[in-house]
Amino acid sequence: MTYQEDFIGGAVEQAPLSLIADLPLQEASYKQYTAKRRIASYGATYDFSHNRFLPGPSIPAGLLPLREKVAAWRSLPAEEFRHALVTEYRTGSALGWHRDTPEFGVVVGVSLARPTRIRFRPYPPAKGRDPRAFALELARRSAYVFERDIRWKWQHSIPATKALRYSITFRTMVRTPG
Repeated sequence: MTYQEDFIGGAVEQAPLSLIADLPLQEASYKQYTAKRRIASYGATYDFSHNRFLPGPSIPAGLLPLREKVAAWRSLPAEEFRHALVTEYRTGSALGWHRDTPEFGVVVGVSLARPTRIRFRPYPPAKGRDPRAFALELARRSAYVFERDIRWKWQHSIPATKALRYSITFRTMVRTPG
């Protein structure tokens, strides 16, 4: 896993935060479960009720400068990051243990507004507490990358947040939606 604090500056953070205020965020739904967090997905969506990966609306122009910065950091063409997920974590929101769906390749997240903790454990999970499990504090304006082993051989989760927080996740595609 690659992690960088101060990936963006305070002034740069304001542009995506302003954009998020105007996005059509909706509660994240997974089968019969509705999460406390709200999301907007671009480039592709995943229908958890039918386990289908579908095309989605285009990434908003206001997110493209951040996508360019992410791409330059990873030495990849910006167009490779064809999916963007904007997530609002209201106070008390959590994200359960998971790995991103296999349609996605490289995953880069940018943490905004407030810090949070992210936890990791090997996949498949062991019974009981695994001594290899670890946690990381994601600072405000930091970025992280999941690729290779941390992407495919580990799960991650976010415990209930202590304050309103946002993340913008950019992903490359392994398979084309639809």
